[in-house]
Amino acid sequence: MNRADHTGPTRLDLDRGTAVLLVKVGRYPLAHGPVGAVRSLGRAGVPVYAMVEDRLTPTALSRYLTRAFVRPTTGRERADRLLAVVREVGREIGGRCIALPTDDEAAVLLAEHADELSPYFVLPPVPAGLPRRLANKGAMHAICEEHGVPAPVTVAPGDHGELLAAAKTCGYPMVLKNLEPFTRLSRPVVQHSTIVRDEQELLAACPPNGRLSVLAQEYLAPERSEDWITHLCCGPGGEPLAVFTGQKLRSYPPSGGFTTRAVSLPNPELAGLAVRLCRALGYSGIADLDWRLDLRDGRYKLLDFNPRTGAQFRLFETADGVDVVRALHLSLTGRPVPRGPQLHRFFGVGQLDVLSAAVTYWQDRRPLPDLKPRRSTERAWLCRDDPAPAAVMALRFGGQGTRRVAGYAGQRMTKGLALGGSK
Repeated sequence: MNRADHTGPTRLDLDRGTAVLLVKVGRYPLAHGPVGAVRSLGRAGVPVYAMVEDRLTPTALSRYLTRAFVRPTTGRERADRLLAVVREVGREIGGRCIALPTDDEAAVLLAEHADELSPYFVLPPVPAGLPRRLANKGAMHAICEEHGVPAPVTVAPGDHGELLAAAKTCGYPMVLKNLEPFTRLSRPVVQHSTIVRDEQELLAACPPNGRLSVLAQEYLAPERSEDWITHLCCGPGGEPLAVFTGQKLRSYPPSGGFTTRAVSLPNPELAGLAVRLCRALGYSGIADLDWRLDLRDGRYKLLDFNPRTGAQFRLFETADGVDVVRALHLSLTGRPVPRGPQLHRFFGVGQLDVLSAAVTYWQDRRPLPDLKPRRSTERAWLCRDDPAPAAVMALRFGGQGTRRVAGYAGQRMTKGLALGGSK
């Protein structure tokens, strides 16, 4: 049997009397991270509720979901309005349950209003202002400098003059990222992490009359680097309860998007870096950290610290059946977290991984990677015991993914023709 299907019962004794609510802010109905959380906890017998955009999202149709609450948000709402929505859902559930954020904005909202939400929810004791600082790319870089954590050369420009100057500091190509939580949803400068290769592309991405809430960062090219990830669950004071490391193999968009293919690999050096940082900050809860190993100096450099579950968290599981979501539930219900070794396995995001591989092959003329399925692969969507999310994803959003890839490939082709014509 493929372990990824999990048709057998979990070996962990989770408290089935304590439910979990997945809290989200913003519209991302295609996300596979919430589906993974529903399956992980639901298979263990824990009641799981979720805030969704509508009743036909993949998360809403999982057989392991107890109930979907249709509460669409954009991230442009006032904090008091978002807080009222979460409280209303908590009242409808009845009894205190664990609130699990699935995006940075939800993590910030829950942490900053933990006292007001305490009648309805159990939350990890994270310092109230810490998730906002970590989700802010500029503040996160300052944290790296303060605690001696390596990071790429990074600039948070205050105006367009400083943005142009940042190019001299970071050099081209350069990576642009939206700077702050909430602002990235209400007034995004770029749609995702974006590579600009010259001043013309920089000005096109950030026109002078636009609002500037952007981070400029040194680009570490794939031929000189490796992408790594750490997923943690920390108890009070940053004490590690579960720590996992792995390598990102592909992403979409390539060289700057979310993970479409990864492998679980123990990396004590990287795990130690992540644990030391979380302890120094007193971070409590689930965290997803993105790193890039700079092969020029052999150092792991922190790109992002996401103060919530990562979309690919189901890549990681111990021999005892612990992942970061189950570890948090065990900890917040006063149960011990077994400390078994992490399993070696792969993670794949279906057709988007195939498309990512194809775009990378076309763009960089790299050899086409091995796309054969492995028995040890945890699939983001497809599994035998919960087929509906994969089916609705294919029906409702399949064309969207294809259009995005076609658009991306078209942009690359246009740039290539323009460069060829200029020679």
